[in-house]
Amino acid sequence: MSNKIISNKNNLQILHEDNHLIVVNKRVGDIVQGDKTGDKPLSDVVKEYIKDKYNKPGEVFLGVVHRLDRPTTGIVVFARTSKALTRMNELFSQRETQKTYWAVVKNRPSKNEDTLIHYIKRNEKNNTSKAHVKEVPDSKLASLEYKIIKELDNYYGLEIQLHTGRHHQIRAQLSAIGSPIKGDLKYGFDRSNPDGGIHLHARKLVFIHPVSKEEITIIAPTPDEVIWKAI
Repeated sequence: MSNKIISNKNNLQILHEDNHLIVVNKRVGDIVQGDKTGDKPLSDVVKEYIKDKYNKPGEVFLGVVHRLDRPTTGIVVFARTSKALTRMNELFSQRETQKTYWAVVKNRPSKNEDTLIHYIKRNEKNNTSKAHVKEVPDSKLASLEYKIIKELDNYYGLEIQLHTGRHHQIRAQLSAIGSPIKGDLKYGFDRSNPDGGIHLHARKLVFIHPVSKEEITIIAPTPDEVIWKAI
C-alpha cells in the first residue's frame, strides 16, 4: 500500500512509481493533459521528471490513463509502457478499479449515507453536466455511494465510492441533491475557494497491477489546507 508521497521533485508529488506505472497526487489547477488553454499539462511535467531521473534520450513515452477535473486534487495514474496503458485503459473502462473520493459540502445531505442514481447529460458548450432523476435523450446512467465521515461546524466531509465515471459526475450528483461541493460555483456553491479549486479529492484507488498482477492500493494525502486537515 502506498499512502505517502515518495518523491516531491519538479513540483510533483509521486505516490507510486515502477517500470510500468507512475501515480501522482494532482494539485489544484493542474491539467492532466494539454488543452486549449495552452497551459503546461501534468503529463509533460511527469515526462520531464522521468527523462531527468533516468537520463532517457529522446522522447519519453507516457500514457494518460484517466483524468481529473482541473479544480480537483488527488490520484492520477500514468502508464510508462504501451502494454501498461492498454491494460489500465481496460481496467478503467471495465470498472475493475475501486475509486474513493472525499468531498466537502456545506449543506448536509438528507441521509447519512445513500446510493445516488441519476442520468447525466453533458453540455459541451459550457462544459457542464446535469443530473436528471429520469432518463433523458443523450444521457448516461450514473451511480455512486456516499456517507458522511466528518461533521464540522459549517461543513460535512463525505466519502464517495464511484460506480461509474461520467463527466463531472460527483459534482453534478451532489449538486442535484442540494449539497454542492465547497468552492464549486459551476454547480451551485455560493462562493469560490481562494485557490480557485474545489473541495473534491481523489483519495484512494485500488487496482490489479497490469503486469505484476499484484493488488495495488494508493492513498493520496489531502491538500495542506485547514478544512481538509479537519476532515
